[in-house]
Amino acid sequence: MRPTMLVLLAASISATSAACLVEPCAVFAEPPSWPRFHGPNGDNRSPDTGFLKKWPDDGPELIWTAQGIGHGFAGVTIADGRIYTAGEFDDDTVITALDMDGRVQWRAENGRDRPTASPAGARGTPTIDGARLYQENAGGQLICLEAKTGSRVWDLSLDAEFDGKAGGFDRSESPLIDGDRVIGCPGGATAMVALDKNTGKTVWRSRSVDEPAGYTSPILVRYQGLRMVLAVSQFQLIGVHADTGELLWQFKHYKSGPYCICTMPAYHDGRVFLTAGYGKGSVLLQIKVDGTKASVEPVWHSTDLDNRQGGVLLSDGYLHGAADRNSNGKWICLDWKTGKTMYAERGLGEGSLTYADGMLYVLGERGKVGLVRATPAGHELVSTFQVPKGGDGPVWAHPVVCGGRLYIRHGDFLYAYGIHSK
Repeated sequence: MRPTMLVLLAASISATSAACLVEPCAVFAEPPSWPRFHGPNGDNRSPDTGFLKKWPDDGPELIWTAQGIGHGFAGVTIADGRIYTAGEFDDDTVITALDMDGRVQWRAENGRDRPTASPAGARGTPTIDGARLYQENAGGQLICLEAKTGSRVWDLSLDAEFDGKAGGFDRSESPLIDGDRVIGCPGGATAMVALDKNTGKTVWRSRSVDEPAGYTSPILVRYQGLRMVLAVSQFQLIGVHADTGELLWQFKHYKSGPYCICTMPAYHDGRVFLTAGYGKGSVLLQIKVDGTKASVEPVWHSTDLDNRQGGVLLSDGYLHGAADRNSNGKWICLDWKTGKTMYAERGLGEGSLTYADGMLYVLGERGKVGLVRATPAGHELVSTFQVPKGGDGPVWAHPVVCGGRLYIRHGDFLYAYGIHSK
């Protein structure tokens, strides 16, 4: 990246932030924290409460706008009074840290973005673990930085070190932290790998499943005493022993391309929900554990919900998410136990979502935001507003609710809205 560009962007954001009204953070029991993609527990649910149940006609208060975070679709993570995301500048992946008022604190590069698929832009959301930050770029470059300063600790290439292979849309995963290990999915010759989070040295690696890496982030689960890491390759869901890297089971959702799985699986009490767009649909799997071994078998299938990339969310026994082709972009609610479709309604069309204080915050791909009660009775849009113009491409970064604020990213712009009930 050209140094002059960094200077100009820093000046642009400082001016933008200074011109905005800044509201102090709402008071919570603990400092605002959203340390990884889909939050502290990986379930896309904010633990905070006390939020507005209806917005003004023109939407909640826009506290500040940060411009110059780079092109892309990476979400935000929040820890220790800083907001982190990643963007693409001149084909370089750049990680940016902002303070809680939207001012740039530091920037650090993480290699070439390798945007072989359209639209181009950074995808992987940074993961924060204590004093360290981990981010994987679209080309498989995994970096560890000091979260406070952006100083490099170590980095490596998943492709070069593990003969990894990305899918046609490159990589989108956010690293998973498990104790003293950081876990990622190279694909190709190595389905999954665990590294020492302090040094980057290999702890274990899983055998190949003969597919490129997928586009979701791994999750850690424990069932009947067995710790497993679940991850998606291009066409299948796999379960790996979290302590040894042994491949325990695999479930093929697609038989062949050019399609892929772009939605993180949802886990609850020994069952895993998997969905994919392009008309494929969904399946709920039951995990069966026998000592240190495990297998899965289908419980039910649904064709109504074929979520492409906006994510699904489990709330009070019901799954919520937007369909792709099968239901023509409608928002779908499924009963977790039976797979029964509770509703299929237009809403804002295809998009992403998050949850807080009994409400779904839905974000359409064209930048319209909606507030919906998290109930199987129907998809009622209580309030809506439009994100300001300026960002380019579809709005694919998932929304985040943390510390009394709603964060929306559209391309080069990050918006912070005040949603706490005063």
